Amino acid sequence: MLPKPLSEQIAALPPDWRPLAERFAASAQGVALQAFIAGRRAAGATIYPPRPLRALELTPRGQVRAVILGQDPYHGAGQAHGLAFSVPDSVRPPPSLRNIFLELHGDLGCAVPASGNLERWARQGVLLLNAVLTVEDGRPGSHAGKGWEAFTDAVIGALADDLQPKVFLFWGALAQAGQPRVAAAARNHCVLSANHPSPLSARRPPQPFLGCRHFSQANAFLVGHGRGAVDWCGG
Repeated sequence: MLPKPLSEQIAALPPDWRPLAERFAASAQGVALQAFIAGRRAAGATIYPPRPLRALELTPRGQVRAVILGQDPYHGAGQAHGLAFSVPDSVRPPPSLRNIFLELHGDLGCAVPASGNLERWARQGVLLLNAVLTVEDGRPGSHAGKGWEAFTDAVIGALADDLQPKVFLFWGALAQAGQPRVAAAARNHCVLSANHPSPLSARRPPQPFLGCRHFSQANAFLVGHGRGAVDWCGG
């Protein structure tokens, strides 16, 4: 459950993310989002995750090498912990994450891990960002269209405007809405897109997730641009 107002969570961000987050919080959309979340908390709604800005906490702006953009957080108790597709160690990986591990095995031969906690990727410079950063218990998409998209678009835009080469992995229609922002910025990034890894779409054309080989493609790009491979299998 979300225990603190967003203003307190923004204050805890790394220094290189804080100005962007503070500008958003002071904007009309940011003020409206905070009022909406405060109202839902006052109404007794259970909101996940407890730290919606955790992806930015773990991956400072200057260390980002790759961005995986998801949709919105898991909406079951104990699942979401602020990183796209990730779950805490004690939680069984949901179907979308199991498909991610299946693709990792097919692409790079990685053994399927027992834990679905992806903090190991975040600490290597992989920003695990959802387009929408909060959700209510049992209500997927319940905080879509409330302002988070403006914030995460600003995050993507800031990273795209930075000339340091990065890989952007857009999985699912909501995530792919961020592609034009990258395309309009510097041309020295790699953009990879596919269907969402959920069982409903992972095998569906025209861009099936399973078989996309995004992990090996990302590493080839990063190595080719002097940024080093991500240890997707371990880390």
